[in-house]
Amino acid sequence: MRGFTQRLKGKQGRFRGNLSGKRVDFSGRTVISPDPNLRIDEVGVPVYIALTLTFPEVVNNYNIERMKKLIMNGSDIHPGANYVIDRVTGTKRLLKYGSRETCAASLKVGDIVERHLDDGDIVLFNRQPSLHKVSIMSHRARIVPGRTFRFNECACTPYNADFDGDEMNLHVPQTYEARAEASLLMGVKSNLITPRSGEPLIAAIQDFITGAYLLTHKDTFLTYSEACRFAASVIDCYSKKQKRIRLPTPAILKPTRLWTGKQLMELIISDDFKNPRKLNLVTPNKSYTGDREFCQKDSFVIIRNGQHLSGVLDKSLLGSGSKTNIFYILLRDFGEDAAVEAMWRIARMTPVFLSNRGFSIGIGDVTPSSQLLKEKALLLDEGYQKCHEYIAQLNTGQLKAQPGCTDEETLEALILRELSSIRDKAGKACVDNLSKHNAPLTMAVCGSKGSFINISQMIACVGQQAISGHRPPDGFDKRSLPHFEKLQKTPEAKGFVENSFFSGLTPTEFFFHTMGGREGLVDTAVKTAETGYMQRRLVKCLEDLCASYDGTVRSSVGDIVEFIFGEDGLDPAMMEAKDGCVLDFAHQLEHIRNTHPFNGDEELDRDDMKSLAKTILDAELGSSHALFREKLQDFVDKVIEKTATIFKTPHYCSSHPKGIPPNRKGMCAQCLSQQKYRSAQVHAYCVSHSQFVAFLESCCLKLRKAIVEPGTAVGAIAATSI
Repeated sequence: MRGFTQRLKGKQGRFRGNLSGKRVDFSGRTVISPDPNLRIDEVGVPVYIALTLTFPEVVNNYNIERMKKLIMNGSDIHPGANYVIDRVTGTKRLLKYGSRETCAASLKVGDIVERHLDDGDIVLFNRQPSLHKVSIMSHRARIVPGRTFRFNECACTPYNADFDGDEMNLHVPQTYEARAEASLLMGVKSNLITPRSGEPLIAAIQDFITGAYLLTHKDTFLTYSEACRFAASVIDCYSKKQKRIRLPTPAILKPTRLWTGKQLMELIISDDFKNPRKLNLVTPNKSYTGDREFCQKDSFVIIRNGQHLSGVLDKSLLGSGSKTNIFYILLRDFGEDAAVEAMWRIARMTPVFLSNRGFSIGIGDVTPSSQLLKEKALLLDEGYQKCHEYIAQLNTGQLKAQPGCTDEETLEALILRELSSIRDKAGKACVDNLSKHNAPLTMAVCGSKGSFINISQMIACVGQQAISGHRPPDGFDKRSLPHFEKLQKTPEAKGFVENSFFSGLTPTEFFFHTMGGREGLVDTAVKTAETGYMQRRLVKCLEDLCASYDGTVRSSVGDIVEFIFGEDGLDPAMMEAKDGCVLDFAHQLEHIRNTHPFNGDEELDRDDMKSLAKTILDAELGSSHALFREKLQDFVDKVIEKTATIFKTPHYCSSHPKGIPPNRKGMCAQCLSQQKYRSAQVHAYCVSHSQFVAFLESCCLKLRKAIVEPGTAVGAIAATSI
């Protein structure tokens, strides 16, 4: 018999178990599977579930014939219906056993048909634990065969989902109002970025990044048939609006037409050749070594007006967590639909390219060469020799203690430093010896999976095993293991694994390795419980705080917690620059320059730019947002400084310093060359009147959009963002 206290308290009590949380109808749960053919905002629902989950659709003049067909199909054929509710009497008729013909014939406007879930219906998709608001989002249903939920792999990150047996929940909103709110507020398109910092959360992952990286290499050339095959993958066979795609002009014409992989990226950025999206992006990727577009590794990416000119694409350009991401720039400059479309196209094209090219990992990829084994043996001999010297110095009393450390602690620090150096050098030698076509190396370089440490552990050396940040301690009878002598401090007796996973670990190395792994498991279990409880307390403490119409943050009883949200009143999700500023001014100006050509406008000089900036900013901002205005003014001043040197460039050659007649008849070849040079400099670095006005107005517009919306649950978002 449970007492009153037991009935009320805890997760299973009345408050948390039956009031805050309830079991609900119109929900389903099953295992999840990947499907790159689905749109980013779609979820594949098995027919078996679609037959059970229903939506109450009101009959009207436009859908009555379709509703009659659904009633005739009944409850066992999809698409069909399970119940019909009479408008007048409220009687609910079960279609499984009654006369469906009679029911369809008597159907009238205003009746409610509980029809099966169908393509395009709005559903809520959720994976537990729901640690932040994007753990539950709305998708559009797509009825598919099989027994698992399916969705595009790009949407894995917000759910923290993988496909090793994870299960997810599906909920069907039962009113039109709920569907509207779910699609607009909880839609995948509306939650591409994390509310914590404004970084993209939904983006390309794993194979998509690997495929794009290999596709955009300098040595990737495609024949006409290959280019057509890969280009055709961006066509949606399910769409009612079929788009025509157009291949760009081939990069090589003779002796045969060849397209580069970079040219196919134009189709991913924009597949509509009539209204192309003129994306502009200039940024280094994660392998950049210097010298901009002349970088030896082709690691400086330039995309101008939607054309991919240089650089290979890797995780920093396609993956989540980067504000130089292509999808993020598309989202900011062209809207969420453009970003989602491009994401779906890359999820379609890159697997096709990768499967045609071939990409796999075999034992040959992790087999060390004889040269690497020699280098590793030499490194181990040198490192072990130094470690033995340190131990000998300790035994003879010659080891000089480091400040604040005992002799033993000094020895441990020196040996750890030496052993870490061995692993690092072995890893570098391993990576240097690998072919550029090595699959694990390709994945580590492009950031799709793994790291250089993983590669070196597989091929060269696993390295030192740590327990609580130190080498394994001595246990029973002053030994780390019974296999070693008492008080032995050599690397092999204290957890250094000189073998690789390829060569295999010795029994003692394996035991030390499991000690380190066990500590990781315990840490994971303990930290999960601690962080979960901490987050719950934070959410419960802050859940009633929201932004008000006067810009303040108030509690549920109207108490002011903060006069201006975040001291600037701006939504963190709308911060476009890496430094937390609302805008990346340099990118915005470059985008305006490329999308708004000069068209005969005169370039603005120093005084014109200053006066125009003051006029527009006074009109748009007034006295508000002083910090933003100050940063924008500083950027404008830098632009003015750059253009000042260009205005000093002479119009004519040194032979005609004072100019020549305006009819140009007396102009020499050097004057023409000088004018062309000056014109090129002006178009590259100066701005015209229309460009400058468009730049300032777009900056002010984005600032207004970045102001936090009244009603935003800033407290709950803050609590779930730590």
